[in-house]
Amino acid sequence: MKHRPRPLEQVDLLRPRLVDLIDLRHELVKLAALIDWEVFDREWAGFFPSGKGRPATEPRLVAGLLYLQHAYRLSDEAVVARWVENPYYQHLTGEVFFQHKLPIDPSSLTVSSVGRVVCARPCGKHRLGC
Repeated sequence: MKHRPRPLEQVDLLRPRLVDLIDLRHELVKLAALIDWEVFDREWAGFFPSGKGRPATEPRLVAGLLYLQHAYRLSDEAVVARWVENPYYQHLTGEVFFQHKLPIDPSSLTVSSVGRVVCARPCGKHRLGC
């Protein structure tokens, strides 16, 4: 099932936004502004043709986590654990407010429900062994 669109964030007087906490000159903040995140929505939509079942994880979250995992040479478990601690990681993946829970189960980065591996390689296959 395709992911649900993220609802617009309401103003929360008790929770500061990530952009108010982080240095906007940080490399991950600049990178987040340069990436066309809609590309991932369009390109990965074909992997979730069914309208049934649990909604898919947001493409920006998956793409951001895969980038961080590759750039910093982290395991599935490590990238998700560091995401909870790092506001720059959270900003890159589209969060507005600081989150205190794991965004996804680490195993979700490896194999999807249809058995395809979501990878960051340019081979275009997105399957086991690519």
